[in-house]
Amino acid sequence: MIAFAAGYVLDLLIGDPHWFPHPVRLMGRLIAYLEKKWNRNRVAGGVWMCITVLFLTGIVTSVLFFGCYALHPVIGIIVEATLTCMVLAAKSLWVESRPVYLALESGDLDPARKALSMIVGRDTERLDRDGITRAAVETVAENTSDGVIAPLCYTFLFGPLGGMLYKAVNTMDSMVGYRNERYLYFGRAAARMDDAANFLPSRLSALLMMLAAAILRIGSKDYHPILAGRIWKRDRYRHKSPNSAQTESTCAGALGIVLGGNSYYGGVLVEKPLIGDPLRPIEKEDIIRAARLMFVSEAVMVAIVEAGLFLGYRLFF
Repeated sequence: MIAFAAGYVLDLLIGDPHWFPHPVRLMGRLIAYLEKKWNRNRVAGGVWMCITVLFLTGIVTSVLFFGCYALHPVIGIIVEATLTCMVLAAKSLWVESRPVYLALESGDLDPARKALSMIVGRDTERLDRDGITRAAVETVAENTSDGVIAPLCYTFLFGPLGGMLYKAVNTMDSMVGYRNERYLYFGRAAARMDDAANFLPSRLSALLMMLAAAILRIGSKDYHPILAGRIWKRDRYRHKSPNSAQTESTCAGALGIVLGGNSYYGGVLVEKPLIGDPLRPIEKEDIIRAARLMFVSEAVMVAIVEAGLFLGYRLFF
């Protein structure tokens, strides 16, 4: 209970300092090295990359976690809280999406496109103001599951080991899980693992976002919890991924805007269906509104987990 709550608070306070050797960056270097070495073997190489990354992540995390608890419980709690903080990305997502909003507020689209390119995989050069805003909102919505709720779920169920293994799967998918000539076969195993790992958390995230919209509705009429549920039910599968549209559709409904639509990736047009109903035009403030949905969803999830842990503790002890 202490370590889980402390990790959550620590992420809100410090996020992902660039000076700290974050495990995800180390995973990224390992994945890049193995991709260069084994990509010639296509599907088999991708499978071996997944096995290797998960094995090394599990070994290092287990030795660190159990070793520190063996030294002293307080040391173990500190390390567990730190590892929990490292698998969460709420503060980092806000820090990286806020420059897009600030650039749009200043009226200069070039800095906005540059800031957006740091958090999305699509081409940003030809995006207009609405396209930039839409891409930023979609990223916050999708990562409410991938970067916040899913790691919370796996950390709650399996401790920091579960959280780190999930981050390894998610990082592999973000680096090689693309349907292009280079990664179509090599990244297939990573993409399928990520789809499986996010299947339940993405749907839980959608439900939490609906509840968050209802909470935020108390203080702001900008949120529409009933419409969020309606759009989620209708549009939750309007995406090539079985999971991404779960939170994107909920966010679109909660804000009363349209997300999705065609985008360019590496100069290639990718056709994607529209998600949501246009109650109003999208605006730069929707980036902040989407971030609020993310933070409140996370807070609700942590409150539920902590209440469950407390009741379980009182029941058995």
